This record gives sequence, structure tokens and C-alpha cells, in this order.
Amino acid sequence: MSEKMLPMREALRSALREEMLRDERVFVMGEEVGQWQGTHRVTHNMLEEFGAKRVRDTPISEMAIAGVAVGAAMAGLRPVAEMMTINFAFLALDAIINHAAKIHYMFNGQFTVPLVVRAASGWGNQATATHSHTPEPIFAHFPGLYVACPATAADAKGMLKAAIRDDNPVLFSENIAMYSKPGLVPDDPEFVLPIGKSDVKRQGSDITLVTYARGVEWSLQAADVLAKEGIEAEVVDLRWLRPLDMEPVIESFKKTNHCVVVEESLPYFSFGSEIAAQLQEQAFDYMDAPVKRVSAMDVPLPYARDIELMALPNAEKVVAAVKEVLNV
Repeated sequence: MSEKMLPMREALRSALREEMLRDERVFVMGEEVGQWQGTHRVTHNMLEEFGAKRVRDTPISEMAIAGVAVGAAMAGLRPVAEMMTINFAFLALDAIINHAAKIHYMFNGQFTVPLVVRAASGWGNQATATHSHTPEPIFAHFPGLYVACPATAADAKGMLKAAIRDDNPVLFSENIAMYSKPGLVPDDPEFVLPIGKSDVKRQGSDITLVTYARGVEWSLQAADVLAKEGIEAEVVDLRWLRPLDMEPVIESFKKTNHCVVVEESLPYFSFGSEIAAQLQEQAFDYMDAPVKRVSAMDVPLPYARDIELMALPNAEKVVAAVKEVLNV
């Protein structure tokens, strides 16, 4: 399988284009996805290639976008709805949570909702408190809705293609800071990653770092620093918050007996809390120290750049947490 170096936004665009060529039911909709070519340039040149019928600019109404997408999916199409940033998806919670996630169950399987909601997520670009969120755990709370959080360009492509092909609704979270990060991406149109499968991004024997999205980058950076001090960290990328694949996490924890969970979300009622609870429930006998969490501070994100960065996780905070857990 040949590969080429692409930034994540181009990997996502490649996935969209390949799926639109493969299946005429797939179409893109959202604010500025057409003539403006996407706020984050993921839909660059797609209006020119596919036309306004399949690349549809919408009014500035997230509830309308999500509501139309749900109806289109129920009617047999496969919409990919873009939310400019994930905080705007809060305006569409009724359509996403009360309808997309529940229709298959409430209609006893008579309808499916093959819908993908793409949303840019994450903090760290001075977008201020109302535009800077990583609320994926909120969406993962609800059964019936899948939640994808890719950390690399290749994963972004393979996971988005899987999401588009699946008959379940998917919230597809794209970390803004990762859009420009390059990686080797397979150019095979049939490169599709399985839904709900975690991935071990780095092997290690001393401590398990469980993470997703941008946390993978911080964890790998921390692992490189720790390795120079003789500490080998294993990095497990969840990739999907729902369905959640805990098997690689449990296997790693049984080997290392220590764990730090790294996430960009806020600390309370977080996904780190879920991972810590499941480890305690499923692998308590292997636990040599409490699970430590590294997350954003429990504050609305400040605008000032230096203070904003203080509130966010980073590799240095991960290193400090690992040393605390290992008592070194």
C-alpha cells in the first residue's frame, strides 16, 4: 500500500472525496463548506468538483443543519454535516441527541440514521471561552451516537471513511491544532479503519498513558522525554470514545501497573474519570498506584495567550504526572 505525506485536513478531504466518488448518496452540508471552501479548508475545491447539489452551503443555523441532516439520513441519503466548531453543536443537541442517536431504537430498527457530524474541536488558538471546547465526553454519554477522535492524519482518513459508511450516527471530532500536522496517509480508496478499536501508538513497560485526539501528541512527546530518563511509557490511543475499546488499555495496565490519563477536556465528569473507574473495576488487583489524570484546568479558557496555555495540558505536565505516579 503506497502512502503520501498529508496534513490532517488534506487526509480528511481525501476521505470525503473518495466516499463521494464511491457512493452518490454521500453529500456535504454546512456553513461555508462550498463557496468559502470550508472554514478549516477541509472542503477545498469540492464545490467545483461535485456541484452545489452535493456540496451545500447552509444558513447559519446549526439546528437546521442537524435537523435536515437527520431527515436526509432517514430518507436514504448519507449526509456529512459540518459544524464550524464543536461548541456550535450545542445549538443542535436536540437533533443530534434526541433524534439521530435514538431514532433507530425508538422505531424498533425500522429506520437508520447514517449521518456524520464533523466538528472542529480543541483549545489553544485564542478563540476565547465560548469558542474553545473539547466536550466530546458529553456526546459520548449518549447510547446510539458514536464519537470519533482521531489523532493522526492516517487515522483521520480511515476513521472518517468508516464513519461515512456506517449506518449509525457519528460525531466526528477534528482537533483544530491537528489540522496542519502532517503524517503518512495510505492512498488506497479502501483504507478503512474499524470502528471502536483503540490503537497502541507506542510500546512501553513502566506506565500506561491513555489518551485520544491531541492528547496523543502530548503523550508521545512526554514518552520521548521519559525514555531519556529510563522510563518507558506505553501510549494507548482510544481513537473512539464510543464504542469504547478498553481491551488494549486493560492489557497495557496489567503489564505496567500504573496509568496516567491525558485529555484536553475539563477535569470534572470527564473521560479520564471513566477510564479511571473502569480500570479500578476491571483491573484493581494490578493497580500499584492511583490513576492520575492530566486535563485542562477547570476554568473557562482565557483569551490572553500565556494564561490560555497555562490552562491547557502539555507534555511537561504529563511528564510530571508520570513521575508522581511512579514516585520518582
